[in-house]
Amino acid sequence: MWFYVLLFNLQFMERIYLDYSATTPVAPEVKEAMEPYFSEHFGNPGSIHSWGQKAQAALDHSREIIADELNVKFSEVVFTGSATEANNLVVRGVAAGSKGIDKPRIIVSAIEHPSVLETARALTADGVEMVCIGVNKEGFVDLQALKNSLNERTVLVSIIYASNEIGTIQPIQEIAKIIGDFRKQIANSKGQSTGDSRLAISSLPLLHTDIVQAFQFFKMDLQELGVDAFSVSGHKIYGPKGVGVLVLRNEWEPYLGRTITGGHQELGLRAGTENVPAIVGLGKAVELVSHDREEEAKRIGSLRDYFWEKLKRALPEIELNGSPGNRLPNNLNICFPNKESGDLLIKLDQAGVAVSAGSACSAKAPKPSHVITALGMGEKRARQSLRFTLGRPTTKEEIDIALGRIVKLLN
Repeated sequence: MWFYVLLFNLQFMERIYLDYSATTPVAPEVKEAMEPYFSEHFGNPGSIHSWGQKAQAALDHSREIIADELNVKFSEVVFTGSATEANNLVVRGVAAGSKGIDKPRIIVSAIEHPSVLETARALTADGVEMVCIGVNKEGFVDLQALKNSLNERTVLVSIIYASNEIGTIQPIQEIAKIIGDFRKQIANSKGQSTGDSRLAISSLPLLHTDIVQAFQFFKMDLQELGVDAFSVSGHKIYGPKGVGVLVLRNEWEPYLGRTITGGHQELGLRAGTENVPAIVGLGKAVELVSHDREEEAKRIGSLRDYFWEKLKRALPEIELNGSPGNRLPNNLNICFPNKESGDLLIKLDQAGVAVSAGSACSAKAPKPSHVITALGMGEKRARQSLRFTLGRPTTKEEIDIALGRIVKLLN
């Protein structure tokens, strides 16, 4: 009987969604842009006839939007089925393209998304060496450890721009300078010109960063940041699920082994017929994000701070995971001492508040968050932490309702 009472209450309760880092709703403008490409303009972009060319023109338009937004070349934008695939493409691709190197080294941080961390770990079975750089208690990568880990066998460094769990933003430009200085050092030792963009892969580790969570809040410029590759996801920026992007400097294409073989789609880097409606939707989502990015980041950041101040005042025992200041504007990862996050998550959902205990990609795993444990705070704290993330639809009224329900539940 209690179950039916719960369903009845949920039906009429205002539901508050605070899990926008897991996924976002598709923006109405995005849905409208996608609709013609499901049935009206259904052609295969690989076909020569007019149906195919209509689809190809739509792909080209989205590619141009993304290239302009990220300050890269048209030919440096590769569409994938997700950001997870984009991350796999660069990690596995670099490993596959460095077969001539004895025990190629891949360097990642301890708080990477599983699609980077687990992929690098899986490659160790094929003779790849994985070096995992630790972080401090706020989640910042140990830069000295990164410097010490670089050697002539290093083929890839992948450091997430902003953690999908704790929101900490890494000093990517500083990391890029470390990589750049190392490249010059190796080039000089081999008597090569540092202006040569086609240096041997063994002397030029590719620098990749996952910008999935950060893209909607910060202007990303590949040239300005000094990185070689970006990964982007559609459904984190109010676009559709099932589409992502790998942005890769042209100079690196010859060194990237193919991980999905077949046709010559996506500049020969990713075989398979392109998902035209999703790619059109992604292009529109990127366009919308670029219009009001700064204002929306300020609005959400202000709401986030309001939420934290009110909650901390009501529950003084709670603690913040990650950097207090240098974090994503929509992210709060909170430890609730003596409360199991799994139980609390379910109770909050029953109270009409949707949150998460970490990455949605690992939500059903029995282990506690690897990101929280990497902060050096132990599994206990990881099992007592929840992630709250705000989005475009979030209002102050929603925050006040959520605060009331959370405090009532915990008290």
